[in-house]
Amino acid sequence: MAAYDYLAEWFEFLNDDCDYPKWSQYFIEGLRSLSAGPRGLELGCGSGAFCRILTKNGYTMSGTDRSAAMLNKAMRLAREEGLDIPFFQADARTFRVPSKFDFILSPNDCFNYLAGRELPGAFRHVSDALKKGGIFWFDISSECKLKQKVADTGSVDDRDEVTYLSFGRLDGDTVISDVSLFVKEADGRYRRYDETHVQYIHTEEQILAALSDAGFTVLCTEGHLHTPKEGCDRLDFICRKV
Repeated sequence: MAAYDYLAEWFEFLNDDCDYPKWSQYFIEGLRSLSAGPRGLELGCGSGAFCRILTKNGYTMSGTDRSAAMLNKAMRLAREEGLDIPFFQADARTFRVPSKFDFILSPNDCFNYLAGRELPGAFRHVSDALKKGGIFWFDISSECKLKQKVADTGSVDDRDEVTYLSFGRLDGDTVISDVSLFVKEADGRYRRYDETHVQYIHTEEQILAALSDAGFTVLCTEGHLHTPKEGCDRLDFICRKV
């Protein structure tokens, strides 16, 4: 099955160690320092964790993802928290919006799922969706992380409710991960679900060139949560539409 068809239901549960509140505060403080307006879009929103937290902090958020399963989970979680957040299905390579946003966030390696040749066009679509002077803030999983921590290695997360297994392999500039979930059912048996994730390795230089082609000024590049770039797992790009 395609990426996140089954993982969507368990994504936030299995990522409970990533500290979404702290990560969101990183964005909130940064957006305030950049005097970004209140209307934002999360591109590749997944199950909507950042949308929910930013909405609770006064932002008017929308979310988009190409995974229907992720969007269904995002809508369900937002309703459970009493939040009215519009979510819609779209692909970063082709999306259009009826009105422009003050900022667009795309955390958690959305653009690693696009090939290098697709980045300039995707960034142009982002530019078209932003107001002049709008902020575009996204990250990628670094070349170091994908080659040394994902490719040619395995990852296991064993819980009472679900067991997650992932085995990655390197193919040129691509890392292909075979993911299996073993989900516990009411009778105590486990049902297996399999899906494949394909991520592309991008260098900082490739990203900067594509952003320049799309008309962005890069304000800052840094490691996750203000950490140094060298050897980082996640590299952030903070940009402004010219």
